[in-house]
This record gives sequence, C-alpha cells and structure tokens, in this order.
Amino acid sequence: MPDRKVIEKARRDKREGKSPSTQAGEFIHEEIDKVRRGEHGARNTKQAIAIGLSEARRAGVDLPPPKKGRVKKSTRESAEYAYEVGQGERTPKRRPKVSKAVSQVLKREPKSTASHAALSRQAKGAASSRTAKERSAAAEKAAETKGASGRSAAARKAVQTKGARGRRQAARKAAETRSRA
Repeated sequence: MPDRKVIEKARRDKREGKSPSTQAGEFIHEEIDKVRRGEHGARNTKQAIAIGLSEARRAGVDLPPPKKGRVKKSTRESAEYAYEVGQGERTPKRRPKVSKAVSQVLKREPKSTASHAALSRQAKGAASSRTAKERSAAAEKAAETKGASGRSAAARKAVQTKGARGRRQAARKAAETRSRA
C-alpha cells in the first residue's frame, strides 16, 4: 500500500491540473525508492514502473487501462481490475497467500533495475518510440502546467547547470593543454 505522503503529492498534482500520468509518477518514484532501499527488487525497470502504475490506479488516479492490442491480455485485465478498485466500482478480494508469495518473489529480484543507468536506458528507449512531434507536445504541456514562477525557476536552474558544465569543459581543456606541454 502506498505511503500517505505519496497519495497527498498525487492529489496536489491533480489540484494543480497536472495529467494523470504525472500524478502516477509520484507512485512510480516511491516504487523506485523502495527498490533502491532494498525493500524488494524488480525483474527489470518496466516491472518497477508497472507496480507503481498499478498502485496509482488502486489509489484512485484516473489512469485508464491500456487499450486492447497495446499490451498482453493479462496485463490489461490486471490494470482494469486496479482501475475499478481505485474508482470504487469493485472491492478488492484479500488474498494473503498470493500477497506473501509475490513479496517473496520480488525480494529475490535484483535491485540494480532502479539504478540511474537503468532508468536512463528505460527513459531513452521510451522516448525513442515516440515521434518528435509527440515529445514536443509533451514538453509544451509540461511548460504550461509549471506556471510563470516554475518556468522562471527552471530557466535559472538551466543557466546555472549550463554554466557549471561550461566551466568543467573549460577546466578539462586547460588540463589537456597543460598535459601536452
């Protein structure tokens, strides 16, 4: 069950007009943190994301299940079940034996699937399956929901980051020049 703080963050995102996928992102972050803390593992990064999405649906985030043909039938049915539970259309059956078995299996899975490198690979792979137009539209929508002060803060941060990167590159070039001489 997700932490109360995570549910509050997701609700705040909803109040701010952010998309359901952004709200679900809070649950995914929590799941990745759990893997990093060693509470359990995941077979791969996609599994950690899927667990987070399922928890988001069960907590009431309005994230409809994937359409037919996009994912396996069992995955879609699981997502439909979680969505119905979150929308109050169904009461979940308690299955302690299944719950314990799943927990034990996840504990044996690797923890490296939530590393920065693994998440970077996952993000790049997901982005590459989208068109430039789709990526651009997502960025525009993100900028809209940020608000004026959010955009201003992001711009300041970008300038600082770019400045730091520029200083590091200059230092590296200077060191190379010294080593050649």
